[in-house]
Amino acid sequence: MEIIDIDRIIEMAWEDRTPFEAITIQFGLSESATIKLMRTQLKRNSFNLWRKRLNSGVSQKHLIKRNAAIKRFKCARQKAITMNKISKR
Repeated sequence: MEIIDIDRIIEMAWEDRTPFEAITIQFGLSESATIKLMRTQLKRNSFNLWRKRLNSGVSQKHLIKRNAAIKRFKCARQKAITMNKISKR
């Protein structure tokens, strides 16, 4: 996996409204693989903050738990992101 892919996965994982399913579709990483990646790539405190936020209910990281009113999330920088497989479909 390239550094640019790892950076994008970390960015997507930090975004509250980007579900794990989007990471799976784009990069082929399951939720558990994403958590392992975050654990190895982040500082211990940053990883703990991310997990705490993820489990707090603020994050909408699972499509099943997501409010039905949220249909789609598009990052404000979406057009600036290169190599984005989803946007090229």
